[in-house]
Amino acid sequence: MKTHTFLAVVLLGLFCITSCSQKSDEYYRLISPDGKLVLSIQKDSMGLWEYSFIGNGERLIEDSRLGYVTAPENLIPSSDWSVSSSERSHDGIWKPVWGKREQVKDQYNELTLAFVAPEGQQGLNSFEIVFRVYNDGWAFRYVVPETERAAVGVKQELTQYRFAGDYTSWFYNGEHHNLGPDKLSEVAGIRFPVMTVQAGENQFMAVHEANLTEGEPLVLTSLKGDSLFEVSSKPSELKAGYTSAWRVLLYGTKPGNLVDSHLIELLNPDPNGDFSWVKPGLAVWDWRINGAITDGGFRYTMSYPSWTRMVDFAAEQGFSYLVLDANWYGPEFEADSDPVTGEKAKDVQRLLAYAKEKGIGIWLYLNDVGGRKYPIEKTLKQYSEWGASGIKYGFMNGTPEEKNHWTRKITQLCAENKLLVDFHDGPVHPCGQMRTWPNAVTREFCHAQLDAHRVFEPKTFVTTVFVNMLAGPIDMNNGMFDLRQGPTTRVDENQPVPSTVVSEAARTLITFSGVTILPDIPEMYQRYPELLEFIASEKMPWKESRTLLGEIGEYIVMMRETADDYLVAAVTNEEERTLSIPTSFLPKGIYQATLIQDGDDAHYLTNRESYQVKVLKVKSGDEISVRLAAGGGTCLKIRKNE
Repeated sequence: MKTHTFLAVVLLGLFCITSCSQKSDEYYRLISPDGKLVLSIQKDSMGLWEYSFIGNGERLIEDSRLGYVTAPENLIPSSDWSVSSSERSHDGIWKPVWGKREQVKDQYNELTLAFVAPEGQQGLNSFEIVFRVYNDGWAFRYVVPETERAAVGVKQELTQYRFAGDYTSWFYNGEHHNLGPDKLSEVAGIRFPVMTVQAGENQFMAVHEANLTEGEPLVLTSLKGDSLFEVSSKPSELKAGYTSAWRVLLYGTKPGNLVDSHLIELLNPDPNGDFSWVKPGLAVWDWRINGAITDGGFRYTMSYPSWTRMVDFAAEQGFSYLVLDANWYGPEFEADSDPVTGEKAKDVQRLLAYAKEKGIGIWLYLNDVGGRKYPIEKTLKQYSEWGASGIKYGFMNGTPEEKNHWTRKITQLCAENKLLVDFHDGPVHPCGQMRTWPNAVTREFCHAQLDAHRVFEPKTFVTTVFVNMLAGPIDMNNGMFDLRQGPTTRVDENQPVPSTVVSEAARTLITFSGVTILPDIPEMYQRYPELLEFIASEKMPWKESRTLLGEIGEYIVMMRETADDYLVAAVTNEEERTLSIPTSFLPKGIYQATLIQDGDDAHYLTNRESYQVKVLKVKSGDEISVRLAAGGGTCLKIRKNE
């Protein structure tokens, strides 16, 4: 028997669990650097290659197939292909331009299986599968060597995830509440990642992909009554130089481990070029403010007087950006709306000059209609020359494969023109692009609050952060402070938000995004000075982030560290609850903390504005008891000692 391992000593129990004696002579084992995760790869009695997975001594994925079916009905790799292996380990540090923390440990063990077809066989002659195991998950991808001369069409990707039990699952669901919680056996048909799985009290997994450079984004299918999920997306052909996206499984003993993971980003290559100009930050926005009336009688519109008013507020608070949304260059879906010379182009150029004096960057909206009809290269170059900071791209059309290609092209063009980019309205899922393209700071891979004239319930947020947000930075548009009952005067969306004002502030911190886009007018934020101060303290890039507590669909507690403060935010679903927030993240010392929590009478439906403020002295090891109203939240600001 041929066994490959990176560990000199392996617990006998792990050998027994794998039942390797019942496998063929082609058998490999790859173990995480900390020894807790085991990926086994072998050829079965039918000659098909498969893998299985053990996490912390428990088998979580049973034998699952690998490879492709090509035309006409050939297996790649086939049972008669020879195989050789190579191994390597990596232990390094990734320092992102921006992200959840300043430094990320990049440590894994890697196994490459190189397959060679029998001499004289038609079609592909060589093929590789590369496996990596990290301490927080594993991944593999398919590679066709550059030396390959043939190209073959693909009928099916064989990749499977055969879960070892009838676990609980949640799925991405576009601009709607996530699908789930459902037992795996109850899921049937097509599902889109991220797929989050709870296998027991202390076993959590998430299925996604990383570094999708070409082809269709990942799609999963299953049959009711089974715990087997198959990849139904596929490349059109296998040819020289083809490299699939990484098939990824995140792993943790708590759901927060999945949230804090960097595995998706680490599986993407480093950037090519200088991205020091990329600055994450907070932004105000002109879309939700349209029609809002202040107590003094000023009516906000999507026009120059309101824009300058928003710029002034952003500058006062230390925010970074103002985002201009649709129709500034004309009706966004009309082909005659020129994105460079349209209706308010002159006012926008005036605004850019005004904002520059205030130190505020301006984002410009671009609809797919204008993005395709008019030369996109010229449009983005012009925005850059005007001095814009970024673009928000909306309503991209096309097949999933076409959208993937167009998204990558726009991201690259934006990088060349030093523009940040935010994709909205059914975008291609994030898959770690922020490492290679740090200007890809966020996208609406979620139900953004009030978008499409829908409000999401509190449970939506505390599910999304454990599903959608695992893919990468997302734009959720939280932070609405106008929570008055009944309709408002706002043009696009006048529904009240089912939340508390404290929860809205807390959500701005919890959501991971390179630009946090705030939806309300300055006057509403100024009504709640303590909460406005908390939001203004969210100075990115983060030095450190940590999910302190959380249960999928129930609640989450997040800590993010800035140069000046430790900021903690908690939110809950529709249930009132009391939580004990640990402060183990603090260094030694005594710190002053400002605690903002829901009032005793607060409720996300009936009394949204009630809150209370306390000043505390805290130290590492303390447990801070906080009460969250139904649909409510808590904000905690701990000032670093000077």
